[in-house]
Amino acid sequence: EITTRLVGSEMCIRDSVEGLTEFLPVSSTGHMIIVGHVLGFEGQLADVFDVFVQLGAILSVVFIYKERFARFFTKDGWDINKGLSVWHVAAGIVPVMLIAFFLYHYIKEYLFSPFTVAIGLFLGGLLLMFAEYRTKGREAELVDDVDKISIRQAVWVGIYQFLSLWPGFSRSGSTIAGGLLVGLTRSAAANYTFVIAVPLMFVACIYDLLRNLQYLSAGDMQVLAIGFVVSFIVAYISVLWFLKFLQNSKLTSFAVYRILLAGVTYWYFYM
Repeated sequence: EITTRLVGSEMCIRDSVEGLTEFLPVSSTGHMIIVGHVLGFEGQLADVFDVFVQLGAILSVVFIYKERFARFFTKDGWDINKGLSVWHVAAGIVPVMLIAFFLYHYIKEYLFSPFTVAIGLFLGGLLLMFAEYRTKGREAELVDDVDKISIRQAVWVGIYQFLSLWPGFSRSGSTIAGGLLVGLTRSAAANYTFVIAVPLMFVACIYDLLRNLQYLSAGDMQVLAIGFVVSFIVAYISVLWFLKFLQNSKLTSFAVYRILLAGVTYWYFYM
């Protein structure tokens, strides 16, 4: 059972890592794979636990953007000419959801290793640096309001999101970098990224949960509930900090961290 495999400090580490990294451009999946290998907690049981802590992180974003999500259930939320709409969200997630569905087994079987994560971390770091380089000096030309994003820009951000299917690349890193490259400011790209993350991650989590529900027992619920709550709190603080950080700072520091972590990961597991 999970309660006999993941207790005390190990549980706290996984909860905190998930909540802290889920919405930062550093790859929560990559971090969880690395931590899982270091702690020796992998397999179906780890998948169930990770789903619950991810759901906690998702709920934190719903709470932060509650007014916007509530608007999606109104008539204006479906009007493409009245700000960010359901259609903008769909444009950013439907393509990657279809690709992820068909590649799910391949990704889980062949790409969930420290080596592939190190590759994703390194290349994703380079992508962040490239996006910053391409937009340097052009900040005034970029769309600075998430409600002004066009459907075309939403589609292109969704295409960049394909990169996140490789563990370590980072969903938020791919979409925020993609947003910069298609003409959005860091803040607008981040806000769009967090909004489209909710339906995308919710569907992915439910799919994973249904596949692994058989490994869950009644005795595990207390541990899973704690993981859910801790992840919610840490993710909530992390998202608010990141949005404030982007108002005056670039993504370069995250790129450097990713590249350094890629090197440390390769050294730790393969040297």
